[in-house]
Amino acid sequence: MPRPVTPREIESLPPVNWFKPAGVPLRDLEEVVLTLDEIEAVRLADAEGLYQEQVAEQMKISRPTVGRILASARQKIAEALVQGKAIRVEGGTIHIRGRGPGKPCCGHGRGQGRRRQGSCPAKDSGTKVPDNEKE
Repeated sequence: MPRPVTPREIESLPPVNWFKPAGVPLRDLEEVVLTLDEIEAVRLADAEGLYQEQVAEQMKISRPTVGRILASARQKIAEALVQGKAIRVEGGTIHIRGRGPGKPCCGHGRGQGRRRQGSCPAKDSGTKVPDNEKE
């Protein structure tokens, strides 16, 4: 039996769930799905310029796992850019840093208004939030 996936720690949810080529309706595009942990790894390694070892420490996973996550994310991003596909952000086994039991993940109760129903990437299909973090 395979080992259960360890939740990957992320700083926060991304501000958007979709990226797409301009001028093409979303309904006409194929999509690539990036998981929340892939976005976090790309953010830390590429946008913040951290080494994989530092990314691993922040995400509370091993360095080889970071390498696999980054390789997968970069392949998906390249596919979307080269082939003109949309990128949907959702899914993954995550833990949001600083969130404890009873703290919602989608902006409810934080003075930001309400996201439209079903738009929380940590609640959409494929995302696993540890039991102690569910609403």
